[in-house]
Amino acid sequence: MAVRGARVHNLKNIDVDIPRNRLVVITGLSGSGKSSLAFDTIYAEGQRRYVESLSAYARQFLEQMEKPDVDLIDGLSPAISIEQKTTGSNPRSTVGTVTEIYDYLRLLFANIGVPHCPNCGKEITSQSLERIVDMVMLYPQDSRINVLAPLVRGRKGEFKKELAALRARGFTKARIDGQFRSLEEDIALDRRRNHTIEVLVDRVIVRGGVERRLTESVDVA
Repeated sequence: MAVRGARVHNLKNIDVDIPRNRLVVITGLSGSGKSSLAFDTIYAEGQRRYVESLSAYARQFLEQMEKPDVDLIDGLSPAISIEQKTTGSNPRSTVGTVTEIYDYLRLLFANIGVPHCPNCGKEITSQSLERIVDMVMLYPQDSRINVLAPLVRGRKGEFKKELAALRARGFTKARIDGQFRSLEEDIALDRRRNHTIEVLVDRVIVRGGVERRLTESVDVA
């Protein structure tokens, strides 16, 4: 679509070509003419042409729009303008929740999205138990490995029930907020702070013959 000589409001006789069958975003500073181009020029001309195509009887029931101050708009498709307004009073509402598209997008990203590590940028892929063990066995001889199972990641709470459940299952240590703590001691966590809890499943020294034990520990984790 070609726009030539647009002079609506603060537009200064601009020329612009907008590709068809594409998602086009118009950005700019406040007062730069975004709305003047999109609504008061392109949409207004599209609506005016549509109304003019109707019968005289039908036109009397519709609002007549003035021709925008523009030399030429070529390749203009039927135009629809959506009003910007608030439809709900919930301050946590988003475009996704209001339009009910959030759940569909979540399924879309979960099924066809490719996750990447936010720290190193590498692609995250699922690995089999055997693959994990093989990778650990590539560590230098006599390397000490901690096998940890994530229980809590960056959540607020005291987690007394979770820690008690670990003790009941026979675990003796956990890494809490980066420090190893004995589960036999009385652990009091600030319920107003975020905590990360990882239970220590096993400590293994990389050497020949340890594969079976490592496999069992990784499986438990």
